[in-house]
Amino acid sequence: MLEEVRIQGLGVIDDAVLELSPGFTVVTGETGAGKTMVVTGLGLLFGGRADPQRVRPGAERAVVEGRLTVAPAGRVAERVAEAGGELDDDVLILTRSVSAEGRSRATLGGRSAPVSLLAYLADDLVAVHGQSDQQRLLRTDRQRAALDRYAGERLAGTAASYAAAYRRHREVADELAELTTRARERAQEADLLRFGVEEITEADPKSGEDAELLAEETRLAHADALRIAATTAHEVLAGDPASDVEIDVTALLASARQALAAVREHDPALATVADRLDEVGYVISDAATELASYRESVDADPARLAAVQERRALLTQLSRKYGATTDDVLAWAEDAAKRLAELDNDDERIEELRAEEEAQRRRMTELADRLTEIRTETAERFGAAVTEELTALAMPHARVSVRVATGEEFGPHGRDDIELLLAPHPSAPPLPLNKGASGGELSRVMLAIEVVFAGADPVPTFVFDEVDAGVGGKAAVEIGRRLARLARRAQVIVVTHLPQVAAFADAHLVVEKSNDGMVTESGVTRLDRSGRVRELSRMLAGLEDSELGRAHAEELLTIAAADRPGDTGRR
Repeated sequence: MLEEVRIQGLGVIDDAVLELSPGFTVVTGETGAGKTMVVTGLGLLFGGRADPQRVRPGAERAVVEGRLTVAPAGRVAERVAEAGGELDDDVLILTRSVSAEGRSRATLGGRSAPVSLLAYLADDLVAVHGQSDQQRLLRTDRQRAALDRYAGERLAGTAASYAAAYRRHREVADELAELTTRARERAQEADLLRFGVEEITEADPKSGEDAELLAEETRLAHADALRIAATTAHEVLAGDPASDVEIDVTALLASARQALAAVREHDPALATVADRLDEVGYVISDAATELASYRESVDADPARLAAVQERRALLTQLSRKYGATTDDVLAWAEDAAKRLAELDNDDERIEELRAEEEAQRRRMTELADRLTEIRTETAERFGAAVTEELTALAMPHARVSVRVATGEEFGPHGRDDIELLLAPHPSAPPLPLNKGASGGELSRVMLAIEVVFAGADPVPTFVFDEVDAGVGGKAAVEIGRRLARLARRAQVIVVTHLPQVAAFADAHLVVEKSNDGMVTESGVTRLDRSGRVRELSRMLAGLEDSELGRAHAEELLTIAAADRPGDTGRR
């Protein structure tokens, strides 16, 4: 439930606070005072479109802040927690701002939040019914949605099952169409893949083979240089057996070790050096042995070099087509084989899809027939309920019915076209709402629909924006009475210009306009009993202090109080 709404810098409103309460709250004011800005502010608060032209001239931004009480364990509280916001003793603070440049920001429970989240939460918090909503309800898709929501859980489960079957049928049908219409493209793709897989299979590359061959080719191409280098290094370390001069590292190192061996026990420091020379001797001896072995292993093999180069050329050719390395080529071949299996199994897949498409169509038909059955039954109840409301709104001979027309084509919501029809009097044929009602009749019909629909809507707050336009007299009194009855089970906020409606309110807010000659601004005031009499007199006679108007205002408040047992009408 809305507790308080503060509006700053929006249209003619500089800074105004709406103190709201349970039951029926009415908002009135002179034309141009800013009643529309109140509804606009509520729309912004719940995710409505941000229009920078609505920002008050001279203000940097328009700001709307709302305080709402919410259930601590409900869906709204869960979404607030998910967004990082917090409740304060079950109170949720919402804020929406719009800058003069058009930038929009929102906060939820003290944390920044996307505006779309406010709109999502609005479904559980508030239902706004206004003249723009009336125009939307003239569309058949909106009428279908209204009827479905009125049907409640009885239809919701079937509708969800149908929607799932419809989505799956579309998926299957799209895949089937793709397979059957692209047969030539798939055949060409299969030929290319098959050629590549066969070419790679014939070459039979091994993982890492390209790197191994490159290393082998380099060694074979430089075999003579490698052998000469190894021989020279070996002779330097171990000496040349064919030479008479023994000048090599091993001999020199042996001489050094021998010179130190005789005196090492006289000085530990010198003994340490001698030990290190022993270690060096072992390392050089091992190196010389390895060089001798390497020298014998190096072999200039022109035939092997040619074979390696030919193999590398083949792998390079594969790499240009299928991947940078042999590992990439092997991965391509694996993926291509999988894709080939898919393409080769298309015929089998097509048969499977055709069978599933038929099964889903039968399932859709069954569920769509069930939806039609429920909608037809609901249409009778919905039409009877709206007709009953019209009787209370001074249209006793009017009858509203709902036409459920079932077509052949399946849609996201079934096969039914829903249309609300009105017969204003017994001799008139039922016609669509926009053709069968005058302006005043349409307002009353739409209000009756809103009241009936609101009765099936679980939201705690309803906002009605001048849905009583074009109505007056006895019908206006009945409108006020119906709204007051609706307020017994929900919070109802109504913007109206009719005193007959305003008299039934539990709380009365007036939007007052002031003008100092240069600046026009509006404020919102909560009226006491005397203030209500004065405002209703203005609405009735155009003069706040008219004795006749005040007497009529008192009479309206008395009638309204009598309709609410135990209520004195002093609020």
